[in-house]
Amino acid sequence: MPRRSPSTRIEKDSLGEIAVPAAAYYGAQTARAVENYPISGLRAHPFLIRAYGLLKLACAEANLELKMIPPRIGRAIVRAAHDVAAGKLDGQFVVDVYQAGAGVSFHMNVNEVIANRAIEYLGGKKGDYSVVHPNDHVNFGQSTNDTFPTAMRLAALLLLFEQFYPALDELAAAFRRKAKEFDAIVKSGRTHLQDAVPIRLGQVFAAYAVALAQARDGIEQSAHTLAALGIGGSAVGTGLNAHPRFSQRVVARLRKRTGLPLIVADDLVAAMQSQLPMAMVSGALRNLALELIRISNDLRLLSSGPYTGLAEIALPALQPGSSIMPGKINPVMAELLDMVAFQVIGCDTVVAMAVQAGQLELNVMMPAMAWNLLHAIEILKNTCRVVARKCVAGIAANRETCERYAYRTPSIATALNPVIGYSRAAQIVKKALATGKSIPEICLEEKVLTKKELDRVLDPHRMTRPGLPPKRKAEARSEKPEVRSQN
Repeated sequence: MPRRSPSTRIEKDSLGEIAVPAAAYYGAQTARAVENYPISGLRAHPFLIRAYGLLKLACAEANLELKMIPPRIGRAIVRAAHDVAAGKLDGQFVVDVYQAGAGVSFHMNVNEVIANRAIEYLGGKKGDYSVVHPNDHVNFGQSTNDTFPTAMRLAALLLLFEQFYPALDELAAAFRRKAKEFDAIVKSGRTHLQDAVPIRLGQVFAAYAVALAQARDGIEQSAHTLAALGIGGSAVGTGLNAHPRFSQRVVARLRKRTGLPLIVADDLVAAMQSQLPMAMVSGALRNLALELIRISNDLRLLSSGPYTGLAEIALPALQPGSSIMPGKINPVMAELLDMVAFQVIGCDTVVAMAVQAGQLELNVMMPAMAWNLLHAIEILKNTCRVVARKCVAGIAANRETCERYAYRTPSIATALNPVIGYSRAAQIVKKALATGKSIPEICLEEKVLTKKELDRVLDPHRMTRPGLPPKRKAEARSEKPEVRSQN
């Protein structure tokens, strides 16, 4: 038997009595979960709490309208659920993210907090469930099996639309601004980490922005699948103990309150069996992470140096880079971006494993997929914002270095191909590499082209745009106009 004390109250559930902190809004089932799952110290993402509050609010309003619960109790539940959705009771959600399957423990944490808050509003004492009951009133017509997948989908959509998309757009916009700023700066391209034909630094940064926009499109397309909600399916998707119009009423209220394009899933059984939409969004976030790693590594290479690397750009100096080497500055934001993206890929692996682990009428691995998806969105959102502001916005181009590479690279000989042919151009490149002389110097020595012709054909700026090099004057004079037959 639990001991009574001034700091606790005794609650009873189907397993017996248990002590609960006197001031807590949660109750017996939550207290048992806290004892049973001291795993990570991690708690539910605030957006999952908010989403569950919004869902319980909509459910209570629907049940009130359908006359499924007493009006006085229903109105108190609405008021309490509103407090949860507004973040006023976040500290009361104490169940570890690693918990019993399907999220039963967290769901009961929600039901108990709302019930006790509603009891308080009705003038009762916490734990007196004769006033408002967590299961009979707050959870009327519902189950963990339909509320948890609904809440986690809603939480992901809210976090994506309200915070993630603006942060990703900010990063893409930062790259677009740099693309415009650097558009006139020509540099050597590189393929296989070897010199390639010239490219403008602005083109490089513009391509980064395009890649982020494409990744965003993939996330948005995947996120549309989250909008089909299975609320009203209750235990196995058949809608047992839920009013036939409950689903439509709840989703209509959620749609109006959030502004999201939410709909009732076509098949509530399928919505309970399959959590594929979570894997689709997670996979799209992983794809963004892959692009961010590539871009981050480019920034690290382009800024390597300052004297023994490429040093084509300079990243903002944010903090000392070494505990032993004075004056050393590291590309800390690019390094951060890599590590966060690695974590997102790890989160996606967890989500994928959780999604495929569904069995028969329910996937019980939802707490793992919910936490990992929301965590991935959260850290990507925060990282995109700080990288945009503290890294990309302050990037400076080393124009002299960029253009020196562009004019010295043997790959500018590629522009000679249409003029003298690939084989002859390759011989010139080999001689330039062997002698250390530039391509124009070799061309002049061997009288391949005149100085004026070389200036036109081997102009690195011209090479960064589509088109063929200008024809040689001698060739132009030798061309004869086509003679048309008079017949």
